[in-house]
Parts: sequence; structure tokens; C-alpha cells
Amino acid sequence: MADHLAAIYGTEKDKVNCSFYFKIGACRHGDRCSRKHIRPTFSQTILIPNLYLNPAHTPGCTMTPEEIQLNFDLLYEDLFMELAKYGEIEEMNICDNVGDHLIGNVYVRFKYEEDAGKAVDSLNSRFYAGRPLYAELSPVTDFNEACCRQYEDNLCTRGGFCNFMHLKKATSSLIKELHRAQRLSIKILKPRGDVDDEDDDLSRSRSPASRDRRHDRRYDRDYDRERDRDRERDRDRGRDRDRERDRDRERDRDRDRDGRRRTRDYDGR
Repeated sequence: MADHLAAIYGTEKDKVNCSFYFKIGACRHGDRCSRKHIRPTFSQTILIPNLYLNPAHTPGCTMTPEEIQLNFDLLYEDLFMELAKYGEIEEMNICDNVGDHLIGNVYVRFKYEEDAGKAVDSLNSRFYAGRPLYAELSPVTDFNEACCRQYEDNLCTRGGFCNFMHLKKATSSLIKELHRAQRLSIKILKPRGDVDDEDDDLSRSRSPASRDRRHDRRYDRDYDRERDRDRERDRDRGRDRDRERDRDRERDRDRDRDGRRRTRDYDGR
């Protein structure tokens, strides 16, 4: 019996607990739901409800799709950089639904549960764009289960009122750059002698001096890779400038040849 209850927990077969709340951390029935919403006491994921206001959902919006995307990218970058102060972010998703329980919801999954807890405690006393923030721990762990698969295939017939997440995507290059910058800052700010989780068992047998040397070597490798990439970009820009300069010189030579040819033709007449 216990195995059966554990197997159906949080699924549609569970007649006690709300499957929607378990999957997406929100339910359209709210506190009136006939099934239980078990709020987690610890979780890697936090929810900031109703934070994002998509201008496209405002009647009479005159912004172009490009302007709306730029507006969203700025919001995404601002939130990511602010929330990363509490700990390492593994994933951040923002809903584009229009239903009351999902509109503008921001879900952030941290690497560590204690960082998520710190974020919730701090955010509940803060404001964003003049509005108070309300943050809570969320049971969502698998965003693949929480998202509407039909929406991702452009086949969802429920539109913005769908009960599964319709995620608004930030520009992919922005997401990559934010995570790259986060990884680099963590490595730079990590105290000397600290090691990654996967290396923890191996490091226990090493002396503090050995760990320090290992940390320095890893930092040096990261620094060298960044420096090499910067140099390669500089070389690419230099080669582009050289090619452009050669093209300009070739055009000047062509104009000179054309000018001399026209002069000879004129003199011949």
C-alpha cells in the first residue's frame, strides 16, 4: 500500500494531493482547490509570482516584436544578475501565460537548497519596479514536466490560458553569456583551497598546500583560456580590418586605372 501511494504521489491518480501544484507550483483553483497543496519546507527552486508584465498582452500595445524581445532580455539579465547574488543559478524560466495563477511567474532553480532559502527570505522584503516582491519555495524540479509540449511545437489550442507553462525565451546568446560569466565569477571569488563537489572525496587525502596549488593551477588554466580567446578575437578583428583595408586599396587602384584609361581615351580623341 505504501509503495502504491508513493508511486502515484503528485500524479493525476493521486486523489489527495494536487498534481498541478506538484508539477508547476501553481494551481488555477488556488486555496479553493479540493486537493492539498503541500508547500515544501526546502527546495532548490523558488517562485516569484506575477513579476513579468509582457507589453504584448496590454491592449493598444504599439511595440514591435523586436522591441518586446529587447525589453524581455533586459529584464531577464537584470533578474539573473540580482538573483545570482544569493547563489549559483542552474536555470531561470519566466512564464508568458495570461492565466491569473501563471501570468509573469518567475521560476529560479539554484544549485543549493540553502541558497534558495536565503533568496526567499531576502526577496520578501524587497521591491522591483515599484512593486513588492512575494517569493516562495516551489516544488517544481523538472521543468520538462511543467512545460506545455504542444506550445513548444506551436500546437497548443488553449493559448495563454493553458494550465501548463508557456515559457518566454531570452536570446540564447544572452543566456550563454550570463552562465559563462557566473561560472567565471564563482571560480574567481571561490576561497583558496575550496574544491568542487565532485572533487571533494579526492581532495580529502591531499594536504592544504596541495589543494592550494591545485586551485591555483585551475584558476591559471581558466585565466589562460580566457586570455587566449580574447587574443583570438583580437586577431580575428585585426584580420577583418586588414581585409577591409586591402579591399579599400584595391578599389582605389581600380578607380585610378579607370581614371587613367578614361584620360587616354580622351587624349586619343
